[in-house]
Amino acid sequence: MPKDVSSRLPQQLSRRHRQAAGKFFASLAGSGALLAGVSLVALFFFLHMQVPPAVPMPQTSFILDAEGGVLDALDAGENRTVVPLSDISPYLVQATVAIEDRRFFEHHGIDPKGIARALFVNLRAMSREQGASTLTQQLARNLYLTHDRTWSRKLKEAFYALVLESALTKEQILEYYLNEIYYGHGAYGAEAAARLYFGKSAKKLTLAESALLAGIPKGPAYYSPYLNMDNAKSRQRLILDKMAEYGVITPAEAESAKRAPLVLQPPPKPQPARAPYFRDFVVRQAAAVLGVTERELATGGYRIYTTLDPRSQETAERVVARRLADFPDLQVALIAIDPRNGEIRAMVGGRDYTESQFNRAVSAGRQPGSAFKPIVYLAALEHPGFTPATRFRSEPTSFSYDDGRQVYIPRNFNNHYEHDWIALREAIAKSDNVYAVSTIRLIGEQTVVAMARRLGITSPLDAVPSLALGTSPVSPLELASAFATIANLGERFEPAAVRRIEGPDGRVLYVRAAKPERVVAPETAYVLTYELQGVFEPGATGHRVAQLLKRPVAAKTGTTDTDAWMVGFTPELATAVWVGHDRGRRLTQAESYAAAPIFAEFTEETLAAVPPKMFRAPERVQFVYIDPKTGALATDRCPDVRLEAFVAGTAPIEPCPVHGGQPHALPGPDAKERPKSWWDSLKRWWTG
Repeated sequence: MPKDVSSRLPQQLSRRHRQAAGKFFASLAGSGALLAGVSLVALFFFLHMQVPPAVPMPQTSFILDAEGGVLDALDAGENRTVVPLSDISPYLVQATVAIEDRRFFEHHGIDPKGIARALFVNLRAMSREQGASTLTQQLARNLYLTHDRTWSRKLKEAFYALVLESALTKEQILEYYLNEIYYGHGAYGAEAAARLYFGKSAKKLTLAESALLAGIPKGPAYYSPYLNMDNAKSRQRLILDKMAEYGVITPAEAESAKRAPLVLQPPPKPQPARAPYFRDFVVRQAAAVLGVTERELATGGYRIYTTLDPRSQETAERVVARRLADFPDLQVALIAIDPRNGEIRAMVGGRDYTESQFNRAVSAGRQPGSAFKPIVYLAALEHPGFTPATRFRSEPTSFSYDDGRQVYIPRNFNNHYEHDWIALREAIAKSDNVYAVSTIRLIGEQTVVAMARRLGITSPLDAVPSLALGTSPVSPLELASAFATIANLGERFEPAAVRRIEGPDGRVLYVRAAKPERVVAPETAYVLTYELQGVFEPGATGHRVAQLLKRPVAAKTGTTDTDAWMVGFTPELATAVWVGHDRGRRLTQAESYAAAPIFAEFTEETLAAVPPKMFRAPERVQFVYIDPKTGALATDRCPDVRLEAFVAGTAPIEPCPVHGGQPHALPGPDAKERPKSWWDSLKRWWTG
């Protein structure tokens, strides 16, 4: 081989190797670029196809009274009202972006320039002076992750930020962020914060107010204007300077906002809930209606419109506190229902909610005693042959039952008996136990149980003679509902505390359908109502409080060794009052009289602005003058005459066999004028 050829061969081989290596690396680079491109495209489509995990944003639910006032806010520790971005001041949006993530509209969830800048600053200071999390990353962390400072959490945060950016617009991310972020003192989101600190909606925030709020999330305690106004103002000035630097506002606007006075609301103080026992009852009812848990109800942003009348509730609480001032150990329950629609107007479940949250108005089953007797007599008035003129002897009596295997001997209070024949009015007025048991034995215990069920009483009832004396426990709510049905002339409404529920978007989710059910004939209910007014006559069990009432009221007292009741109604309001001790301790004599004055004062004060009304008599009611001693038609020779109401066709027709003479004129069921004694009765109620 020639020498010059042999000398060129290594050079040619070296050049070929370099060319081959170049082609190889060029091919490798091209493949890598292609792979990177494909990977980026795949990543883009992967992220675009991901759906961010659905995380419901807790927001405050509100319970409102019958007049639309806020009764209580339910927030489970997070006071939040979600609003659209359009209802948040643009100043707050701009201030938040300026201080938290000025390149927010330029990056795609992760900001490489921001990371580099923060890394440079932190290395130069040899400490963590700046963070690199974008606003989107902060939102991802708040929605899906913890605040642990670990690499795995940071990687997940970046991934979720990319997913959010691919699934949502920048405006949607801002809306989520401003509704989610914590502003201190229990306020989550811009709307709650604006109302907490400035008493206005987020939409009405000024530039100065917005800059102050935008600074709080970095350190809700450190920058709280309530806790450190100097820190809050310092950060406000920094934010205003940043906004001016980035051209969002002019320097002049920034300086003006720095000098603008800030009128803060008073710092929040824990406030006891209004009508707390009613509030708890409403929460249970509303959760059941919507099919959600109580926590889901509290954090779902619902608006729950209730039936509570704020003035009636205030009156109930005031009267209870005043009347129980001398009885520090006595517990109480009061519930008032509008008979015309079944709506609960007031509820007191105990004397002090902070000491005991047990709601005695709806949850406690206590023996009603004689307050149960009207249910017995209502059932009896449907029984053939029983009328207000039906008489039984008031004397010690033994009653056999259970096919003669058992004997029951009721006793009157203080063993007082008339030792004579008495009719229904005397039996109710003096709460004669023998008369009540005689009645239930006449019509049958199961008949009374059936009547109680028709009136809405669902508690277990023992079908025994003592049922007539209220030995089976019931709740105040059940008795109030039963008496409300009587007041409404036999039409029953299911008791209700909730009128309407709206979702966070204002959509109506529930509306109460108030549908009455006819359970008793109107004339039968009225006849019993007429008799129950005798409870306040001289010598009757309610006479002690008659002077407190200036309107017609039908009611019945009830007393056992451990419970005292008064349950009654006007045409507009049915109320049950119970007093006693939680553990069943015997009542003192003074304690046994505590329920009646609470009932009377509450009824009169609640209805003070309502003109007194007589109970309206239905068409099939017949008024007849009778002789109370004989139960027969009264004559012009009877020394004692009483006007009595009967279901048409059941009034006595035979004149008094004892005194003789001519019967009084009978005002029939179609009479245009009622007897003068109606007016006399009204004047008596009015003057006390």
